[in-house]
Amino acid sequence: MDVVEDIKSRISIEDIVGEYIQLKRAGRNFKGLSPFTTEKSPSLMVSPEKQIWHDFSSGKGGNVFSFIMDIEGVDFKEALSILANKAGIDLSKYSNGKSGALIKNKQIAYNVLELATKFYQVQLRNSREALDYVFKNRHFDKETVLDFRLGYSPNNGDALIKFLLKQGFNIKDLQESGLATRGYRNPIDMFRGRLMIPLADGQGRVIGFTARQLVSDSNSPKYINTPQTILYDKSRHVYGLHLAKDSIRTSGYCVIVEGNLDVISSYQVGVKQVVATAGTAITEQHLKIIGNLSSDVRLAFDQDSAGQTATERAIPIASKAKVNLSVIAIDNAKDPDELIQINPKLWEGYVNRPIYAVDWLIDSYQKVLDLNQAKDKRKFSDILLPVINKLSDSVEQDHYYGKLSKILNVDKSALISKSSSFAPEKTAKLKTPKIDKPVLDKDEIDQRKTQDQFIAICLYNPGSRKNLEIVKKNMFGSEDQRILITFLKANPDYKFTKNSRRELNNIADYVKMLMLQYETLYQDLSDIELVYESKRLRDRLIVKFVKKQKDLLSLDMQYSDEEATQNLLKKAKKLDELLKIIGS
Repeated sequence: MDVVEDIKSRISIEDIVGEYIQLKRAGRNFKGLSPFTTEKSPSLMVSPEKQIWHDFSSGKGGNVFSFIMDIEGVDFKEALSILANKAGIDLSKYSNGKSGALIKNKQIAYNVLELATKFYQVQLRNSREALDYVFKNRHFDKETVLDFRLGYSPNNGDALIKFLLKQGFNIKDLQESGLATRGYRNPIDMFRGRLMIPLADGQGRVIGFTARQLVSDSNSPKYINTPQTILYDKSRHVYGLHLAKDSIRTSGYCVIVEGNLDVISSYQVGVKQVVATAGTAITEQHLKIIGNLSSDVRLAFDQDSAGQTATERAIPIASKAKVNLSVIAIDNAKDPDELIQINPKLWEGYVNRPIYAVDWLIDSYQKVLDLNQAKDKRKFSDILLPVINKLSDSVEQDHYYGKLSKILNVDKSALISKSSSFAPEKTAKLKTPKIDKPVLDKDEIDQRKTQDQFIAICLYNPGSRKNLEIVKKNMFGSEDQRILITFLKANPDYKFTKNSRRELNNIADYVKMLMLQYETLYQDLSDIELVYESKRLRDRLIVKFVKKQKDLLSLDMQYSDEEATQNLLKKAKKLDELLKIIGS
């Protein structure tokens, strides 16, 4: 038995889903409120018999692995690790020698860092200076300190090393975990005399620390971070995500701030959908991890030149990561923490009034440049056009060419011509986790639900398959959908039963999810009603497909010569003929 099947055999999907939402029995299944939308009536179904879940409000669904990937915002590898831990399975037993050793070393690092966190928490309680800094200077309350597991590293050289050696770990374990460094003669603690801020992964496991000075000292850096280790990678770590993810899902957006203490201050005053990256160094991995929970990302960097530069740099990265980036522009305070100290309601107000990032950038430079002067027009376009040029969506690019054309009072074609001279910078390919389920907007969710419901009826009701004749597989978004549509069109008389699933074994989980939908929505309908409903769903998905294709054709026509335009018009005519067939 492989590790995936072993995990499935040891856990029940209803138990795992039940850890995140309250489930109630509904016949053979369970039902609960969707964690992905703000619905008031339960629409998430879990089938213990099929070990499948489906959320009718968001269109998401699948097996226990896909649930963890969606709810935690992680890739399959991380979901495997989470579920293996819940099932009490040692993943190293399923790995070859090299990868098995890595898994074992990671577990040692987790154990070392967890003990170090507890050690620092005890030391905080014993340090009057650290307590005064936390409660009097930063104004954190006891509950917040416990939630974020703040601590203190004593300033005597090797207190942590001595403690951890007594717990059975060795110097190599401490060095590989980023807790010990070389001293003049012997290893010493990496962090000494500082406020300790644990860095946790999405599941709350400590993977490193940020250490802050208690008293300003120009001879040493204000902050020291754990170096890169087998657990900690600053290009991927999102601070506070384990505490923010529920609020991100329910609010529908995420705020990124510059500092860890900004996150803690915001959390304490009730704005909990806030995270931080390592300073202003936002990467595509950061935004993809956040984007798995929400595509609405709002930046609230410090109000200085570094913050503005970082925001400019983040715009094309956000476009590539498929998230909608906006900016929270704070006045009268240098950062969120300072604003919160003045008035928490002000911070909450700013959070709810974001400005789309490119519009914010345009507004910012309009305020400091005289756009009646040719040299400032040139500078304005020099700044904005490279940013617009890196936007991944051509419709969005065209919108901003038009907006800049009006602002500068120049022809749009001149801007497009100048933009071509700004070649997108070549950046090294980053290793990012493979995410099987992209973040969908409302139209995409609705179209996916229509597609799945149409396929479900055609699979279980052969009489409805006549509605497949004018349907093409490119009208469907997922590979599983296209495989099943192709199969049903090639086998119109196929009779699906529980004992005949082997023909569709390669998409078994998707078929089970369709079974759950069919049983929930359609099993009480007559054959005539099913044929009518499948036709209604087919017509709906075709109308939306045609609209999307015509929008793309219209965009292509703007930059096509006469011959290409004629070819595009022929394609548009075929789309219109498809609408005539369905009578729309």
